[in-house]
Amino acid sequence: MDHLGPHPLCRLQNLSLGTSRSSVTRCKPGANCPSSHSSISRQLSPLSVTEDSSAPILELQSRGSSGVCGHRAERQNRSGDDGTQAHPENGSQENRIKARCLSCTSVVLKAVWGLLIILSVSSSWVGTTQIVKITYKNFYCPFFMTWFSTNWNIMFFPVYYSGHLATAQEKQSPMKKFRECSRIFGEDGLTLKLFLKRTAPFSILWTLTNYLYLLALKKLTATDVSALFCCNKAFVFLLSWIVLKDRFMGVRIVAAIMAITGIVMMAYADNFHADSIIGVAFAVGSASTSALYKVLFKMFLGSANFGEAAHFVSTLGFFNLVFISFTPVILYFTKVEHWSSFAALPWGCLCGMAGLWLAFNILVNVGVVLTYPILISIGTVLSVPGNAAVDLLKQEVIFNVVRLAATIIICIGFLLMLLPEEWDEITLRFINSLKEKKSEEHVEDITDPSVHLRSRSRANGTVSIPLA
Repeated sequence: MDHLGPHPLCRLQNLSLGTSRSSVTRCKPGANCPSSHSSISRQLSPLSVTEDSSAPILELQSRGSSGVCGHRAERQNRSGDDGTQAHPENGSQENRIKARCLSCTSVVLKAVWGLLIILSVSSSWVGTTQIVKITYKNFYCPFFMTWFSTNWNIMFFPVYYSGHLATAQEKQSPMKKFRECSRIFGEDGLTLKLFLKRTAPFSILWTLTNYLYLLALKKLTATDVSALFCCNKAFVFLLSWIVLKDRFMGVRIVAAIMAITGIVMMAYADNFHADSIIGVAFAVGSASTSALYKVLFKMFLGSANFGEAAHFVSTLGFFNLVFISFTPVILYFTKVEHWSSFAALPWGCLCGMAGLWLAFNILVNVGVVLTYPILISIGTVLSVPGNAAVDLLKQEVIFNVVRLAATIIICIGFLLMLLPEEWDEITLRFINSLKEKKSEEHVEDITDPSVHLRSRSRANGTVSIPLA
């Protein structure tokens, strides 16, 4: 009769089905059913089934019916773990890509702004110089022109504040912004004592620089004066090295020597003519006072942001209007600088000269904020070929070999002054990087034949390991 009975395994399965059904039918709603709960949980989680040795029937069911589900769950858990591990890596890569994109866009924007600033600075300086030359044909009062153009500096801070209102998210009142920017004079701001003590010397140097520059334009061409004025970079280095104890750099000494050589050659271009020598002296004096202004500013006031620079330049204009206005009056009554009537003055040329001079000063300070400071200096030196082009079109200058060589030498010396202090270390790093790239390319050229040998040997059924 044993052959008519069910198989022992079938008995076990029937028993398991019966027990599971009875457990389900016996459980009442709302009552605790530990057996069913445990069976369901064990069927869902194969790890708990294998760890529980008191349920052989459930172990068989998990191995048979839920074995595939267990493998799928394990695969899902593994894939989920891999996803959680890969997600931070992907996020970090995306952040790196975004950071690179932002840095690239900022560099591109700075380069675009730099190009615009270079063109604007050079064109404004060329325009100022050429308008002065045009004004001299009918009106020659250099000090009055200097005083008139310096008064326009008062508008520097209003222009800055209007830009602040247009761009800043948190807008400040004019008085609050004025007091904030007046910290360039000290923690107490601008007082009467500091106004007279700090503004007076800088205002005198500002007036002397512009006045000597205008005097030089009467004796020399615009090209010669703009080239000689570029020597102020060399004078700034020499004064900073002597007064401020800045770092000594041999390349800048060479640049200073080149500037002095260009000055001598410029005076020799006209065979040391009297007007030529006086004009060179005026231009060199203008460059010297400009260099002294910059060195003293760095010594007493330090570095300044755009708002502080706007405040300081406007203060210079106000000092010029209040305390230096008596000088053109004295020159007028002494017939040194005299004109028939105010209606006869060339107001168009005067306003154009003063407006371009103000635009030049604003662009120089704005350019430091928007782009690289070295580009401002490049824009200044580009005024030399700009003035040369205009002078050639006007046929006011004849370039001989000596004058052309002197202009080129001064410009090269100016560009050498723009080299950073660590230029030698940067150059050595660049040369070493080029050598490393060449060595890597040489190694790749050597390893290429071994790779071809490996591919051919694999195609023939043999494997050859190249020696590295």
